[in-house]
Amino acid sequence: MSPEDNTPKTTANEKGIHTDFKENMTYGEYLGLEQVLSSQHLLSDHHDEMLFIIIHQVSELWMKLILHETTAAVKSIQAGDLQTSFKQLARVSKIQSQIIQAWDVLSTLTPAEYMEFRDSLGQASGFQSYQYRMIEFALGYKTPHILKIYEKDPELHKQLKIAYHSPGLYDVAIQALAKTGLHINSSILNRDVSKPYEEDESVEEAWLTVYKDVENYWDLYQLAEKLVDIEDWLQQWRFRHMKTVERIIGFKTGTGGSSGVHYLKKVLDQRFFPELWSLRTKI
Repeated sequence: MSPEDNTPKTTANEKGIHTDFKENMTYGEYLGLEQVLSSQHLLSDHHDEMLFIIIHQVSELWMKLILHETTAAVKSIQAGDLQTSFKQLARVSKIQSQIIQAWDVLSTLTPAEYMEFRDSLGQASGFQSYQYRMIEFALGYKTPHILKIYEKDPELHKQLKIAYHSPGLYDVAIQALAKTGLHINSSILNRDVSKPYEEDESVEEAWLTVYKDVENYWDLYQLAEKLVDIEDWLQQWRFRHMKTVERIIGFKTGTGGSSGVHYLKKVLDQRFFPELWSLRTKI
């Protein structure tokens, strides 16, 4: 008999592994894996459609967490609890890095492979991602025509309207500046938050004061840098999105009638927190 045969056998229970799940919730049940892993409904026979679907589903899950953290950060800032908001906003930035890396995986899809199943997508387009639109709303980019895209679903349209008319991250950050005693024009403090934010001199002066006196405005300085992180990562996501689309379909019109790469290049010039970028030239 070999030495291995004389080795005492350790049962699963002796290892501390729970094995009886007749009346206990399992890992798969807790995570709803049956629903998650059965939600990939291919409309073609092409091997790479699975990649296309999963990449977008995973990105939507990450966006759900971004919205969860961003909504919490807005409430923390409104309550004056900036320290808690820093953790929440830092987590958003880490999530963004994961979404950016997803484009590296999708870019393994070649033009010829994508064309094998592209027609199966019909009018479906990433342009229609409502969670992405809600992230834009949370960052202050709001345009009324976006809401029309979702009129088909009354409940979803209602959620988007609430987000559209709610203050975004930059709105509450500017309010935090004013609460500290820094001058902000009343037209900004009382503005209609459903309108796109426009750069304001008083806001830039307030942020300049913060950056020139970091010791006395340490919390506001940290808040500003967290916002810059988020915008920086978002623009990197947009750039990788644009380059991946260009790599796969060139300058063709996107599904759903979007202008594809032309639109994606245009949004790279958008600014969410303009004064936090312009002040860097003036410090």
